[in-house]
This record gives sequence, structure tokens and C-alpha cells, in this order.
Amino acid sequence: MEFMRPFTFNGISFLIGAVSLIPVVLIFDKRRIGAEERKRIWKYGAICGLILFAASNLQQFGVEMTGSAGKSGFITGLYIIIVPIAGIFMKQRTGLLTWIGAAFAVVGMYFLCVQDGFGGLMRGDWVLFAGSFFWAAHIIAIDRFVSKVGSLRLSLTQFFICGALCIAFALGTETIVPAYLLMAASPLLYRGLASIGVAYTLQIIGQRYVAPAKASVIFSLESVFSVIGGAILIHEVMTGRAYFGCALIFCGILLSQLGPKAKIAA
Repeated sequence: MEFMRPFTFNGISFLIGAVSLIPVVLIFDKRRIGAEERKRIWKYGAICGLILFAASNLQQFGVEMTGSAGKSGFITGLYIIIVPIAGIFMKQRTGLLTWIGAAFAVVGMYFLCVQDGFGGLMRGDWVLFAGSFFWAAHIIAIDRFVSKVGSLRLSLTQFFICGALCIAFALGTETIVPAYLLMAASPLLYRGLASIGVAYTLQIIGQRYVAPAKASVIFSLESVFSVIGGAILIHEVMTGRAYFGCALIFCGILLSQLGPKAKIAA
């Protein structure tokens, strides 16, 4: 964020992620696809890409507005509860242990991410809260579409759509300075290749076999790894409160997995 605005950062990152998947698709998904399947891929990829565009940019703007990574992580992570609640209206059954696991994870994320209290909700907090609904919608959309088209092609398409939208908005609202892009090359490449190209694609592949409510609880480990990574790589201090939060999240994930068996895609 020292070198570019959110739309530029997200646009370049998602396009890097899309390009990185092209050789993967060519190697691991060589089957010929017909016109109907191609239409489905673009249709479902466009829907997921639009949701991802809203979620990622609301999160990026929210982080910038709040200036608090911990509070931002907690508010964004509220999708853990939003997903099973949405499932009720979609007539999806969520087991009791998954609900309990989600509650453990939310409380754990509070202890892990919010060290100094909320200090009153600000506009950026509401932006992050709105983004959490789109992250929940993205998990649900992936669950609905992943069994209908190839995981890799769906992932590639959504990255391309999201990246193209971000760049379009960046060209209309932000100033893109090539020299600054070079200065931010390392985080751009890491986000594009590892966070988007690898992690988001693994999410899609994994969701072929895991119900969305359980998937949302498992995703809460993101906050644990971020705190542990910060402690190891940039020597941030892990407090007892943070370790307690990590333990609660881990217990929540274990509890959610003790419920009914994960789904197997058709």
C-alpha cells in the first residue's frame, strides 16, 4: 500500500495468479471441452470472479482505512458464522458440532486478532464487515459450481475476471506508476503466485469434498498461520492471549470435523 492503491494491487496480483495457472491447466487438464462446458466455465467463473472482486477490494480498502491488521482479520473472519447461517436459508443442514466449532473459531479469532479492544466501530470496520458477507458468498458459490466444471479452469477464469475488473477500476480511479510497481514486485509476485495461484486454487479443489460450513471453519486457520508467520519471520511477539486464541481455533476445527462426514462431489 506504500506504492499503489487497492485496485491496482489486487488487479495485478489476480492477473499474475491467472497467468500462473495457464501451464498448470495445460499439463493437468488436457481434456477437450465442448461449447456447452465452455459456456458454463465462463458463466460460473464470472460469478465467482465478481464476488471475489467485491470481497478482496472491500477487505483491502478496509485494512487501509482501519490501519489494524488484527481487527481486520477478525471482522473479515466472521464469514465463519455467516456461511452456516446462509446455509439455513438454502436448506443445507449443518451439524451441531460444526456450529460449536464455528463458535470456538470466532471466539478464538477474537483472542488472536484483537489485542487492544475494538475502541469503537469505525467506517473501515463496516467496510470489512460488508466484505465478510462476500467472502461467505464466495465459499458458497464455489460449493455450488465446483462439481459442474473443472476446478483448475474455474479457478483460472475467476482470477482473470477479478483481475480484469480491478485493473479497469484502477485505470478509472487510481494512478498507476510503473516505477512503483517494480518497487513492490516481491509482494506482488508472492500474492499472485502463492496466495492466489496456489492457495485459492487449493481452496476450490478442496471444496469439492468439504461442505461449505466446515470449509469456512478450516479457513479460520489462516489467522493462526498469519500470527505464527509474523512471529517467526518478522519477530512479532506472540502473547498468551494469542496462543489461547490459536488453541480455540484449532479445537473448533477438530470439533467441526467430528460431525457428519465431508461431502463427496458427484
